[in-house]
Amino acid sequence: METQSRGRLRGGGGGGLPSERTASCLLLTLIIGECCVHALEMSTGKVPFLEAVNGSTVLLPCTYASCIGITDLYFKWEYNDNGTMQKMADSVIPTDHVEPNKVNIFHERVEYVGSSKENNISILLWNITFEDAGVYTCFGKNPKEKGKNHSAIFTLYVVEELREVDKTLTIIIASCVGGFIALLMAFMLIKNFTLFVLAKIEEKNKDCLVTSSGIDNTENGLSGSKSTPKKA
Repeated sequence: METQSRGRLRGGGGGGLPSERTASCLLLTLIIGECCVHALEMSTGKVPFLEAVNGSTVLLPCTYASCIGITDLYFKWEYNDNGTMQKMADSVIPTDHVEPNKVNIFHERVEYVGSSKENNISILLWNITFEDAGVYTCFGKNPKEKGKNHSAIFTLYVVEELREVDKTLTIIIASCVGGFIALLMAFMLIKNFTLFVLAKIEEKNKDCLVTSSGIDNTENGLSGSKSTPKKA
């Protein structure tokens, strides 16, 4: 019985804790699985919308990222024209940090300004009109992922003029904060001045006590300046 128990402990059987090798394999599997789920990501930024003035030029941003690398990454920009997807630009990036051989432009006011060195596939849209307002899609497909498609959207709003932001609340908050800081500084100055005056008064009182004590001792004959009269 003792031999069998030792064998079980050495072999890791009987419902014991997994070995370090097993744990490492499980961790590696989870990492690979997570990487495969999010192998390619397309992003149009933290704020995927823009409000621009009619007639201006706007940047439609898009970047990509892949933890497994890319090979012949196909990307394109599309515009949703009342339910119909209009292609604006597309190309193929051979591999990481290599510029595409040619970017196909399907819109006369579109310019490609991306750079594969920065994983950037952004485009410029010149002289926008009210008809350009809508949803734009940045699409990517990496053959390494066996046919998976990824995309990110960017919404463009076109206005006659930008709205003036009401700064009343900001001014009020700034005034309150400034007033509070000024009040705090004034309080600190008054406090320091008061402590300084009290210290001076206390120092003066100490000097007076020392002087008074010296005078009292002299009058009482403790200083030895007066001699005791001798008897005749």
